Amino acid sequence: MRGNNMPRHTSPFLFALLASAATLLSVGDALVVDGLQVGFYGKTCPAAEGVISDIVNNEIAMDRGISPGLIRLFFHDCFITGCDASILLDESPAGDVPEKESSANGFTLVGLRTIDIAKSTVEGMCPGKVSCADILAFAARDAAVAAGLPRYEVAAGRRDGMRSNMDDLPGNFPVPGHHVPRLTELFSQRGLSQEDLVLLSGAHSIGGAHCFMFSNRIYNFSQDADVDPTLDPEYAKWLRQMCPPRQPGDDPEQAPKVKFDAQTGERLDVAYYSELLARRGLLTSDNALIEDPQTRAMVENFARNEPLWQQKFSQAMQKVGMLDVLIGEGKGQVRKQCRLVNGQEKEEKQQQPQEEQEEQQPPELEEEEQQQPHQPQLPWFLQRQRPPVLLPWLRPHPRPRRPFRKHPVADLVNGFFRGFH
Repeated sequence: MRGNNMPRHTSPFLFALLASAATLLSVGDALVVDGLQVGFYGKTCPAAEGVISDIVNNEIAMDRGISPGLIRLFFHDCFITGCDASILLDESPAGDVPEKESSANGFTLVGLRTIDIAKSTVEGMCPGKVSCADILAFAARDAAVAAGLPRYEVAAGRRDGMRSNMDDLPGNFPVPGHHVPRLTELFSQRGLSQEDLVLLSGAHSIGGAHCFMFSNRIYNFSQDADVDPTLDPEYAKWLRQMCPPRQPGDDPEQAPKVKFDAQTGERLDVAYYSELLARRGLLTSDNALIEDPQTRAMVENFARNEPLWQQKFSQAMQKVGMLDVLIGEGKGQVRKQCRLVNGQEKEEKQQQPQEEQEEQQPPELEEEEQQQPHQPQLPWFLQRQRPPVLLPWLRPHPRPRRPFRKHPVADLVNGFFRGFH
């Protein structure tokens, strides 16, 4: 379609959201919104979205936990410095401790490997064209669709940031111990409404949380009660069976994990809201939504109207995807590897032991490549085998990661988050 008509592939969900944006233009077959556009890679890498979708679906088929992990990864990235893929960085040129090392992220992040595979595959098809920030936005959408949400369009054109700092999180990010007033304040600071808070919390209909994130509700809750009295007693009893009391020296990474929704925990639906109303919200921040009169009314509304929630959830995800995006030349970059800023990968290669570099590029292979003409390789998902591992950090015996320099407030920050857990 041409002119001022909407393209056929643009969903009504996206239209309802984007029509309220300050800039709404139609250029050819692309819908442009504040610099982002649906179909952004239509000419430079037309197969990108399809390839990413196939990779995400294959990964989810092997591990259902990838779906909530990718949605959470997308939200955690966008909520801090905007949708710039900063959460994917292992380190930044400034030497700051990156976002992923924060106690709000750390070992709880799921889906990083999926993004690595998607980036490696797309980079092999269209070098230097598709940003990590857009790959993450596409992957989060595909994860939501795989979990049962109707498909919605994702406007693209984001560029990747070049810094990531753990210090950006304290005081700016919601944690499990927060209540509605504080959650509303944090969302408002990012241009998100209280309704967005309730909508996006619905992503907790899939996935789960480690026991240490809610143990304060089932053990030593207060001087008067060992268990949070707002919890359904039978549910609390079950949680105590799933999560024994923590012992000194317990490794948080080995802590059991409990599904947010024990009934339909692999489907993105409104069962989460029904569970809240039945006093079976897992985290303090979940239960808080029914303690506040305004958010409780929204919970009750979404619990009985799944199509409405699906539509509004899609719109909220699009809204999150527009937070502080980097657009246009001179703003950020398109990283070659999602874990490193461009230029770092060259430095990393120079620092590898000589024998390791020889292992990566054996002389026989170089001679063979000189003798045979280059043959284009099909994307891995069209072959009958798993994709070749192209990234150095995914090798079976990776080089030990260079330690971060001592960060002066790392212990303070970690203690801040653990205090809420």
